[in-house]
Amino acid sequence: MFAKQETGQKGVRHYRRSITLHNDVQEVPLLNAFVDEVCKNMGFDVTLTMKMNLAIEEAVVNVMNYAYAEGTTGEVYIEANADDACLEFVIRDSGVPFDPTSNTVVDTTLPAEVRPIGGLGIFLVNQLMDTVHYKRHDGQNILTLQKKMNGQ
Repeated sequence: MFAKQETGQKGVRHYRRSITLHNDVQEVPLLNAFVDEVCKNMGFDVTLTMKMNLAIEEAVVNVMNYAYAEGTTGEVYIEANADDACLEFVIRDSGVPFDPTSNTVVDTTLPAEVRPIGGLGIFLVNQLMDTVHYKRHDGQNILTLQKKMNGQ
């Protein structure tokens, strides 16, 4: 289920793990276990691990719910890469093109009942991560979320 690779060069820690899930929210516990293990290996405390889980889960569940047509099975590939400076999660899918970073302005001062639907998830991801980047390449949506190791 998990693929793992660790290499070291002159004291620099490199870490890579990946998991492939189907577009089925029943697989979210597998995602949470994956993120927990990555964060544990990076030495994150419980609070930061919970924040990472929230951000990654928000992004992946959006893919699970919206990237593929209803009734269609698709995959979500999540890769974690880290070194001593940064932890990066790369989320890939082959679903419909969608850039979640294109509309990140959310007026959180408005009451929920008058606020437009959507946008809170990526707003939350942007609050929890240091860098969020999207690109479409070779028929895939690629969302990259980064957290600086010293920004804990």
